[in-house]
Amino acid sequence: MEAISRRRSIRRFKDAPVPRELIEKVLAVSVQAPSAKNRQPWRFVVLEGAARLKLARVMAEGADYLEARGEKTWSCRSSARIVEKAPVTIVIFNASNEHEGLIFDHVVYNAPEMQSIGGMIQTMLLAAEDLGLGTLWICDVLFAYPQIREWLGRKDELVAAVSLGYADETPAARPRTPWQDVTEWKAEE
Repeated sequence: MEAISRRRSIRRFKDAPVPRELIEKVLAVSVQAPSAKNRQPWRFVVLEGAARLKLARVMAEGADYLEARGEKTWSCRSSARIVEKAPVTIVIFNASNEHEGLIFDHVVYNAPEMQSIGGMIQTMLLAAEDLGLGTLWICDVLFAYPQIREWLGRKDELVAAVSLGYADETPAARPRTPWQDVTEWKAEE
């Protein structure tokens, strides 16, 4: 409960390496997350050192490509700068993407896989918080979807990234809508 209450999205990290043993602990706990049909679709690529700098460049290249086509890339460039400064970024893929195509396939197969990966990412964020690490869940990697997959030599589906390290900021809690405002009760006899 404490890790859930304390967790914040961290955008500034200390210039301090994260011991591999802590990264491994985060990953070990993350894969304990539940998954649909126990398929465990998540795959990880851990980037440190020059590899994280390369990811930031690839994200910027993806933004360049899209902006040249008139597309908006929202916070992609600021996320790339965060990746550049964070000591570790874990890129997350969905290995169970063989059911692409029909709407039925997407709903029945892909949606549960993505829900499973979302649960795993939340587990990852809370494990890191519990170990004294700050994190940022980054979906802006999707603006460089083909570029990142090509650079990392991956054929599976790019889902997100999580940057982590020792927090160099203490953000205040963001406002949340009370659960009572988003919950409806039904009971049938």
